[in-house]
Amino acid sequence: MLTRQEIEKEYQAILSQLSDPEVVSNWEKFENLTENKNRLEKLLEKISALEDFEKQIAENETIISAGEDFDLTTLAKEETQALREKTRTLKVELENLFGESAPVKKGKSSTAAIVEIRAGVGGEEAALFAQDLFRMYSGFARSQGWQLETLDSSRTELGGLKEIIFELKSGTTSQARDVFAKMKYEGGVHRVQRIPDTEKSGRVHTSTITVAVLLKPKEIGGLKTNPSDLKIDFFNASGPGGQNVNKRKTAVRIVHLPSGMTVTSRTERNQMQNKENALAILAARLLEHEVSEEERKVSGTRRSQIGRGKRAEKIRTYNFPQDRITDHRVKKSWHNLEGVLEGKLDSVIDELQKEYPEY
Repeated sequence: MLTRQEIEKEYQAILSQLSDPEVVSNWEKFENLTENKNRLEKLLEKISALEDFEKQIAENETIISAGEDFDLTTLAKEETQALREKTRTLKVELENLFGESAPVKKGKSSTAAIVEIRAGVGGEEAALFAQDLFRMYSGFARSQGWQLETLDSSRTELGGLKEIIFELKSGTTSQARDVFAKMKYEGGVHRVQRIPDTEKSGRVHTSTITVAVLLKPKEIGGLKTNPSDLKIDFFNASGPGGQNVNKRKTAVRIVHLPSGMTVTSRTERNQMQNKENALAILAARLLEHEVSEEERKVSGTRRSQIGRGKRAEKIRTYNFPQDRITDHRVKKSWHNLEGVLEGKLDSVIDELQKEYPEY
């Protein structure tokens, strides 16, 4: 079992490699290093917690040995018992983490997907429903045993989402399923019909939200690009309305010079993590562009998923006054709209998989 000092040394070595442009341009190596970095961070976090618990136990044992104050001694005994139970649990978790080997190159069976949600027609109401769609996919991910990580987002003054980009991947629970096999049906324009909270006349508004679902690069092969093809800038992250969230330049913008493709990530307070997130988004978009023929066989191009965000280019309608969700591809409707927005999407996706198994 490695010591804390050895883990910290390995962790710093990985951070150094991740800052190397040559590594950044090799997506597979970059992702393997990133996964190993995350594993080491979990180890260090649990080791720190274990050290804190052991320190508290030692302090309590001093109080118990002194026996000067009955109430304080009783409290110390109770706390020590709870701390020892937490310590035992932490040690088991640490043993499991130490038992995990460093990540290895994964093949085509990996099922991670990157999902992009953007407000289309409808202004603030569209942004608010983009938030609802994110809530829907978050709930669905939990029900499937998937892991969700936000890569980038931009909010409005009222708490809506101008856009959000997140990664979904299979977790380790028995409920985990093929992410892309289910989520690929969500790409397209989603239309919402409801009365906004700000509408005094009670008039139903129609808004649109666009969703794109992209395969992670390693799912259909690696992707490499020259370091000179990337222009990486760091800037201050901002919140709704443009106010600064922090004074450090933690947000990241990456431009792929040959294509002009630009991605940003600003959700984390850590510059390195935002850089990793931005590179993941860029990798997915570049790979999709390079293997568009293969991607079209699976889910269609990103352009066809997004369309132009107009009301007529819809795959699904969410009608609040009638408590109805209608998928226009299978020409079928379901009720319990609020339940669907909480993540109960199984019946909708099951119908799509049955109707379009080769979609």
